[in-house]
Amino acid sequence: MTTRITVTVNGEEHTAEVEPRTLLVHFLRDQLGLTGTHWGCDTSNCGVCTVTLDGTPVKSCTVLAVMAHNHSVGTVEGLERDGKLDPVQQGFVECHGLQCGFCTPGMMLTARWLLDNNPDPSETEIREAISGQSCRCTGYENIVRSVQWAARQEVTR
Repeated sequence: MTTRITVTVNGEEHTAEVEPRTLLVHFLRDQLGLTGTHWGCDTSNCGVCTVTLDGTPVKSCTVLAVMAHNHSVGTVEGLERDGKLDPVQQGFVECHGLQCGFCTPGMMLTARWLLDNNPDPSETEIREAISGQSCRCTGYENIVRSVQWAARQEVTR
C-alpha cells in the first residue's frame, strides 16, 4: 500500500507515491535524488539529516514523508540561488567550516535558520543552535567562525 503525497522541496512541487513508513530523509535521497541530505545515526542523535520543514530545522530521520504532505521542505541544494552561494555556504568555504563534509548540509541549514531569525547571533547563540548536530572533525571552532562570517556579509548586503 502506498500513499500519494505532494511536497514542495526547495520551491519546487513534487508529487509521489510513498509507503507510509518512508522516512523523509529516504524520500529526499532515494525518490528525489537530493543526496545533500545525509543519513547518519538513524536515531536523531547526530543531526546530519537536518532539513527545514516549513522553515524550521528538523531531523529528517524522525519525520515520515507523509507528514511533509502539503508542506515545504528545504535542503542544502536549495541554499544556492542562480549560481551564487548563500552567505552561509560561502562562509563555510572562507572559514574552513568543513572537513569531511558529512555534517555540513545540516549545519548550513541550521545556520541559515539562525541567521534568518537572529541576524547577529553571539558565539553562544551559534553554539546553542548547532548543539543538536555532531561534527567529529572540526571541533566546531571553524563552524562558528563560518556562521559569524555569513552574519557579517548579510549586514553589508
